[in-house]
Amino acid sequence: MKKKLLSSLLSVAMVSALLVGCGSTAAPAAEAPAAEAPAAEAPAAEAPAADAAATDAAAPAADEGKVLNIYCWNEEFKSRLTDHYPGYEEVDATHGKIGDVDVVWTITPSDDNAYQNKLDEVLPGNADAAADDRVDLFLVEADYALKYVDEDVTLPVADLGITDADVANQYQYTKDIVTDSTGKLKGVSWQGCPGVLIYNREAAKEVLGSDDPDKVQEAVKDWDTFLATAKKMKDAGYKMTATANDTYRVFSDNAGKVVENGAIKVDDTIKKWVDMSKEMVDAGETGTGDLWGDDWSAGFYPEGKVFCYFGPAWLIDFCMAADDEASIAHAGGWGATTGPQGFSWGGTWICAANGTDNASLVGDIMKKLTCTTDIMLDIVKADNDFVNDKPAMEQMAADTSYGDAVLGGQNALAMFCAGAEKIDRSNMTIYDQGYTESFQQAMKEYFEGNATYEEALDLFYTSVTEKYPELTY
Repeated sequence: MKKKLLSSLLSVAMVSALLVGCGSTAAPAAEAPAAEAPAAEAPAAEAPAADAAATDAAAPAADEGKVLNIYCWNEEFKSRLTDHYPGYEEVDATHGKIGDVDVVWTITPSDDNAYQNKLDEVLPGNADAAADDRVDLFLVEADYALKYVDEDVTLPVADLGITDADVANQYQYTKDIVTDSTGKLKGVSWQGCPGVLIYNREAAKEVLGSDDPDKVQEAVKDWDTFLATAKKMKDAGYKMTATANDTYRVFSDNAGKVVENGAIKVDDTIKKWVDMSKEMVDAGETGTGDLWGDDWSAGFYPEGKVFCYFGPAWLIDFCMAADDEASIAHAGGWGATTGPQGFSWGGTWICAANGTDNASLVGDIMKKLTCTTDIMLDIVKADNDFVNDKPAMEQMAADTSYGDAVLGGQNALAMFCAGAEKIDRSNMTIYDQGYTESFQQAMKEYFEGNATYEEALDLFYTSVTEKYPELTY
């Protein structure tokens, strides 16, 4: 039986739980009108002025490259650069211009680890590549950021002219994730990814008697209460969540490291997720479909009859089919509340590739898109992204004129701000993505009754050690 299950498990093309990276759809589902871009002009190449309060940053080398090569897994960052970087001109889907520099986008989806495989192919010999072929800038996600941050394929941002003072307004956890073992910051992000519970307003009114966020929070304030509400939803014809995997990130983000001293661990917190999920699946309160699959996204529509999802701001506006007139999001039918437990999910970081011949341009892109409050405010207003700038988010959280159309005009930013301050990603390892994929797929066999828990665990260990032969369990 184990061999049959293992064959089934390993034959499934596992989709990363962070496909959307923050999103991994080809493009955001429903973007607000882009902020008006300043007149096109080439970015200044001079280094920032020295700041007494900041760590000294090396002046970036003079740019020599005429091609800026950007590697990423979807078009999320492309849309940010196109809409918000002064002077960017779009040529076509994979080309642009910044001054006299040609911008070339190489977009490799994350499916089956293809994006990381591409990076692993080109980054080690990047400095020796032909000038026009060198990777200048690439994106990484939280689940594997350390893999590249702790190697010399990435440059410290100080080498690009970015100082401690420049990143002072950014949430600390976003810096911790891309800080190497020697304390050097090796990337920056324009977004923060604290998570909330996103609920179906119509279901809340029908079953709970109100869609007010505070009232709904009382019904999901902890996991015991969450399970009690799941029974009420089931009795009314709703699933509490679309799939068991919807709650996984809440538990895993509050668990210990998945690998310690070379040994694979299954934390007690993760075991609690398994027990709760099995109970809910057996009771018909959730499904067993994969994230990003049809069973999961069916709940974006009224007939899908799903009460809630868990996710950051990027999930709300970029993943819930807001551009489809038939969807709940298009009608502004979702609401947001804190949920049983705080968590974070995902994130996208900009890294400079060692060997770039466009260091000052890369540094300018990083600085403008992640360290400039006015641009960060534009991103919030245009894209409803939660940005990595405390003053910008505090200002928008207090703005009574701001609201997210997907959330029926609700301004949920105050709860995002509170969540962002509490995020601690000290449990990260370079194995997180592969671990998560294998664990969810193995536990699916258990949830569906095709394996005992022990057999599913055996499948999991086998899958992970095939991906990472250096690990033991």
